Amino acid sequence: MVKKLILNDTLIHLCSYEEEIVDGLYKISVDFKVTSNDYHDISTLLYNGTFDVKIPERDLIFRGTIHTYSTSITNLYIKDQIGEYKLVLMEVSQ
Repeated sequence: MVKKLILNDTLIHLCSYEEEIVDGLYKISVDFKVTSNDYHDISTLLYNGTFDVKIPERDLIFRGTIHTYSTSITNLYIKDQIGEYKLVLMEVSQ
């Protein structure tokens, strides 16, 4: 199973990973946990919307944009909280 995703230069450890091809483009769905310590950095990263996506275990690299994204908790500024993020990225056609 795929355990790592790199968005731009940020490593994210995954809980789940699904991959499919839609109209010839990659679509990946991932779940990962975000701690209150990492919340600001991950939120700031996700605001970019479009990323250099790398899946090292699959030797997969593409430019992707957020298709859907959700979190189990909206305020991780409270110490020792952990949120579950669900993120779907779609490859951008070149």
